[in-house]
Amino acid sequence: MRPETRDNRWIALYVLCTGMLMIVLDATIVNVALPTIQSDLHFSQSGLAWVVNGYLITFGGLLLLAGRHGDLIGRRRMFLCGLAVFTAASTVCGLASSQGMLIAARFTQGAGGAMTSSVILGMIVTMFNEPKEQAKAIGVFAFVASAGGAIGLLVGGVLTQAINWHWIFFVNLPIGVGTAMLARRLLEADSGIGLKAGADVAGAVLSTSALMLTVYAIVKPAPLLGIAAGVLAVAFLVRESTCATPLIPMRIFRSRNVSGANLIQALTAAGMFGVFFLGALYVRRVLHYNALQIGLAFFPVTVLMGTLSVRYTEKFITRFGARSTVRVGIVMIGAAMLWFSRAPVHGSYVVDVLPTMVLLGIGCGVCFPSLMALAMSGATPADAGLASGLVSTTAQVGGALGLAVLASVASSHAHGSHTLSAIVGGYHIAFLIGAILVLAAMAVAFIVLKDPADTPDREAVNDQRCLPTVATEAQV
Repeated sequence: MRPETRDNRWIALYVLCTGMLMIVLDATIVNVALPTIQSDLHFSQSGLAWVVNGYLITFGGLLLLAGRHGDLIGRRRMFLCGLAVFTAASTVCGLASSQGMLIAARFTQGAGGAMTSSVILGMIVTMFNEPKEQAKAIGVFAFVASAGGAIGLLVGGVLTQAINWHWIFFVNLPIGVGTAMLARRLLEADSGIGLKAGADVAGAVLSTSALMLTVYAIVKPAPLLGIAAGVLAVAFLVRESTCATPLIPMRIFRSRNVSGANLIQALTAAGMFGVFFLGALYVRRVLHYNALQIGLAFFPVTVLMGTLSVRYTEKFITRFGARSTVRVGIVMIGAAMLWFSRAPVHGSYVVDVLPTMVLLGIGCGVCFPSLMALAMSGATPADAGLASGLVSTTAQVGGALGLAVLASVASSHAHGSHTLSAIVGGYHIAFLIGAILVLAAMAVAFIVLKDPADTPDREAVNDQRCLPTVATEAQV
């Protein structure tokens, strides 16, 4: 690619956004097909959670490591490798004829997703150096990342209803191959700083293993595995405190906003992921929706979230402050979950589901961009990229743990009963626990967070210096 050729740069941007769209599509397209997958492969409800968690665990666990390796071996090479892994794993998912085959492929998909998405922002800001062009390019990327969820819901519903659930994965094959071919032609090759600079592979193995064992210990109650997960988690913290090139330098948590924003992100994601997982099962098993209707039922969430995050949230932050905006968003997310926790056996979409979707869409649309702003305001220029990637990581990790807990609670409450009252009762308890997690996030927002304007002058100067570097080093 020739960087001076404007047209090529924008075409390259669209190629990168297509790669991101494929990752975002996969996150939502699966939710629509979950009831059909459960029926076809005979998953239990707790076992079905691994179809989602297998992806989240490796995606969240490897995101920072993948970004670091992008620096070492070159971001273009990492992007292409990620596309190859993700596309191949998607094909295996589509061919899956057993539970084990599908779950293993989903773990691999998560690794490919982390490799692909971790370097995209860095390549975008490398191509667009001028502030106005860079802002426009990042805006295009943000829109694709937000609106892609809505597209995934509709595409998932159409494919599952018209053909079968296998095609929600097969659709990634032509997209992945086409994106890779264009990327090789349009993206400028970069050599990276070399593998000698080092990356904390051991830390990534410890963190991912600890997360996987924790989820397994929750889904299949096993005290010994829980203890082993705790030991691995402690070993990870020790490793990060002593390693020369840690994935997460402990100094970053000295900032109240960085620590608070990541804790809020983890708690909120832990509560929310259960809504999408169990909510899809509710509208299928209780309201008897088909796959396309499930996609349309969740459509308001991503439309509202994408519209607000791209067009309006920045104005809210400017006028009311990031901390106040986060608080309002979390209150709406908590209200959505409380409303869903009362969804009856003989419910209706307009009364029992739609209000939850609207509240979630608005709450997420104003909350998560504000959280990112606060996390970045509390980071020094040297830690800007780390802070950005850390927020994405905590969302995936929190979602995996939360989903494991909520799915297990809902499943255990039914005690093998197939009556709708027992099943819905399990959903109610799970949604209440999710709401409690969001309330805990709300407490953190009120106690820990502070607006950048409230910081001392010297720290505020650092905050302003940090902003231009956020996109440059994001996801590293």
